[in-house]
Amino acid sequence: MLRLRNVEVAYGRLTALRRVSLHVDQGEIVSLIGANGAGKTTLLRTVAGLQRAAAGSVQFRGDEVTRLRTERVVALGCSLVPEGRQVFATMPVRENLLLGATVQYRRGRRGEVEAEVEADLRRMYALFPRLEQRQAQLAGTLSGGEQQMLAMARALMARPSLVMLDEPSMGLAPLVVKDLFKAIQAIRAEGATVLLVEQNAKAALRIADRGYVLENGRVVLEGSAEALLGNHDVQRAYLGGDKSEARAAEAAQRKEQHR
Repeated sequence: MLRLRNVEVAYGRLTALRRVSLHVDQGEIVSLIGANGAGKTTLLRTVAGLQRAAAGSVQFRGDEVTRLRTERVVALGCSLVPEGRQVFATMPVRENLLLGATVQYRRGRRGEVEAEVEADLRRMYALFPRLEQRQAQLAGTLSGGEQQMLAMARALMARPSLVMLDEPSMGLAPLVVKDLFKAIQAIRAEGATVLLVEQNAKAALRIADRGYVLENGRVVLEGSAEALLGNHDVQRAYLGGDKSEARAAEAAQRKEQHR
């Protein structure tokens, strides 16, 4: 479904991706793990057309998309859930979701599409029940976990075949994260393919089929999720939970409970 060949991306003189090659097959969950600054977000932005590759090729479902604008990439069936959620804070939940369906309105006649969009709304509310309860509420007043659900549901309203998620668990309480990862598995069960960038490498690999490790803009390791979970170097670099991480998780949980 998605194939990158020798992709290079630079910000001025700084090279962010160096000859990156990877693939994501239909129906898979593939995780990208690596330290901050490794190039994970840049890779997703490049696929989505938000960042231009200086060299190499990005193909989606057999089409060359390396130079396409973001709206064309979305229309082809590739949606990005960005880091930081980026919901429209002053608009209600329902309106945020309808904005995600913009590509649907451009595909067909209004009456037919409206019925399809309403069906998609019901599907999103079944996947994320709290969004239905808060559909008239301004998005900016939602909790962090609810905003992440909204960002994911908004992306799904475009009916993508590939969903790319950038750090969906960042800053969220463990119980909320657990629900989000269940939702990611449900998205795959409904037929979508998932490319996941996630700071919680252990949780990401537990639901993934395969994974890639990025370091300094390069793919340094790839394999099945099981193999990466059992790899000593991966365990030491990315899967260990120290006290600072535990304290951060506890602080996030307290914050979520008081919102």
